[in-house]
Amino acid sequence: MAVTIYHNPRCSKSRQTLTLLQDHGIEPKVVEYLNDTPDAKTLDDILKKLKLEPRDLMRRKEAPYKELGLDDPGLSRQALIAAMVEHPILIERPIVLKGAKAALGRPPEKVLEIL
Repeated sequence: MAVTIYHNPRCSKSRQTLTLLQDHGIEPKVVEYLNDTPDAKTLDDILKKLKLEPRDLMRRKEAPYKELGLDDPGLSRQALIAAMVEHPILIERPIVLKGAKAALGRPPEKVLEIL
């Protein structure tokens, strides 16, 4: 079954996770999500597979989080997902998908649970 990694090559955890997959004989499809951002439906599907809410997958220390007021508890799921699509730097990484399963590679070894 195919494995996909939503990857940022500038992130050490993302690089470590990719190396871990390769060390286990897996050559994943690599999606550099900052350049090839998932659309809202795809991101919603990823969140469901991760069993996370949008804020749980957001990098809260990134400037757009504060600038856009994304800490507002009144914002809808759709509004938060739209913000991540518009500003992909907000998406935590790396995310690894395999079929109906997904894992956030923090720490990188967490992805082994879905393989």
